[in-house]
Amino acid sequence: MISLRRGALAAVSLVALLAAPVAANAHRQWLLPSATVLSGNDPWITFDAAVSNDLFYFDHVPMRLDGIAVVAPDGSKGEIKNGATGKYRSTFDVQLDKPGTYKITNVSDGLMASYKLNGEAKRWRGNEAELATAIPKDATEVKLTQSQRRLEVFATRGGPTKEALKITGKGLELEPVTHPNDLVAGEAATFKLMLDGKPAPGVEVEVVPGGNRYRSGTGEMKLTTDAQGAFTVKWPNAGMYWLEASVRGGKASVPNAERNASYVTTLEVLPD
Repeated sequence: MISLRRGALAAVSLVALLAAPVAANAHRQWLLPSATVLSGNDPWITFDAAVSNDLFYFDHVPMRLDGIAVVAPDGSKGEIKNGATGKYRSTFDVQLDKPGTYKITNVSDGLMASYKLNGEAKRWRGNEAELATAIPKDATEVKLTQSQRRLEVFATRGGPTKEALKITGKGLELEPVTHPNDLVAGEAATFKLMLDGKPAPGVEVEVVPGGNRYRSGTGEMKLTTDAQGAFTVKWPNAGMYWLEASVRGGKASVPNAERNASYVTTLEVLPD
């Protein structure tokens, strides 16, 4: 049995580490690479990983590195190196030891429940494997929410490749039409949002340039996916951009649960 106090502490911890979509307007989660288009025989990328009020500025909490994964150009599993977590940010390195395009991800899939037990409100957070024993059988007014979150960054050594761009078919994902490491200021790029492997129409996409701490406005662009889940961005300037989308609904993997799915990526736009 999970007490309200313990459940509340768990809720605070998860929000701090994962930045739940409910808090996305105030706190944004992001991975920031030092570069995404590289050449040479032994290039490396350094990443900052954090949750903050201002994009790419460290002012809230670090992102934990437990869920970071690397997909190499041939589809094999890569690794992060030199990981460290401080007060406001985490850092790690990725060695691009093969030519082609890499995908660096932070993916989570968790459950949250609210219910009443003997008239007292209770809360719980955990995963699907723990659910069967987490909530007492005599609990009432049980409400379940499944939260799927995916953060991604794409990086290419030499010529771009497509193997690492393949989607998994689970949750909300980006399926590039324009390669994500072939973005140029003044030119348009097209992507598709896919929900469980199928086009996600009518989803609002927010695109925000980095460095908004030093501007009077955020410079954000808001777009909506079409019937095929596609949307097109024309990049006004070179720089790093944060892209976010989220949906409510769709089929959860847990019976009787509502589902929230979100997607975040950082894209580098180069000068023309």
